[in-house]
Amino acid sequence: MPLTTGSAAPGSTHVSSSPDCLPPLDWVCAVHQPNLLPRLSTLAKVFAADVWVVLDDVQFARRDYQHRTRLADLGDAQRWRWLSLPTHLPTGRSTLIHEARLADPELSIRRMTGMIHHAYRRSPHWPAVEAVLAPVLAVLAETARTAVVAEASTRALLAVLDWPGQIFYSRGLPARTGRSERLADLTVATGSTNYLCGPGGMRYIDRAPFTSQGVAVIPFSTPQDGIWELGSRVTALWALAELGPKLLAAKLRSTAELNRCDGQPN
Repeated sequence: MPLTTGSAAPGSTHVSSSPDCLPPLDWVCAVHQPNLLPRLSTLAKVFAADVWVVLDDVQFARRDYQHRTRLADLGDAQRWRWLSLPTHLPTGRSTLIHEARLADPELSIRRMTGMIHHAYRRSPHWPAVEAVLAPVLAVLAETARTAVVAEASTRALLAVLDWPGQIFYSRGLPARTGRSERLADLTVATGSTNYLCGPGGMRYIDRAPFTSQGVAVIPFSTPQDGIWELGSRVTALWALAELGPKLLAAKLRSTAELNRCDGQPN
């Protein structure tokens, strides 16, 4: 998957002839913190975008998903357990995401390997799960930076699902400090003209900084049934183990098209 810190625009992730869809050159940007083996709803939002801005220069939150995820059981997603990578915050609560360090990298490798094997090795789609796990373990063996490991887990999932988008880093892009102002500036800095906003963001976002720069805010949501029922709680790795890469990618594409074509930009 290509990396860039410039403003060169990626190829459109989804192209449709429907007049209600965004034109191919109207790129869509998602801004999200690096999450460890991200939840299905988080992965779906990134997948629906042409650009993912890795937001790793904001405060680390221990009770969030930057260093942990829920592994749901095969055949019963209501049963799950936490996979957590013990993380040290060098400056306490003020530590930024990219400053956080794994407290015990070797323990993290053993824990991730053991728990994922236990949860999903019986899946008929284990080769796809292993294709996600292997590069994450490789990164774990090379770095103690929690954010790098979390980002690698998202990259690995996107790669297995053939996401053709591009990745930028918030630290390498010019932006103001206000919450909404910053998101609007990051979107513009990537060459995008649309910002994909999840349900949580829609509760606080100020549209004025986007409108002033010609950026449309597109609300993003996922279905509430089937694999999506626990999509905001459990890792997308579970869905990959249940469905396999082809079917999961098809479901993500369908959700992306619904949001990009039927959503009402604000």
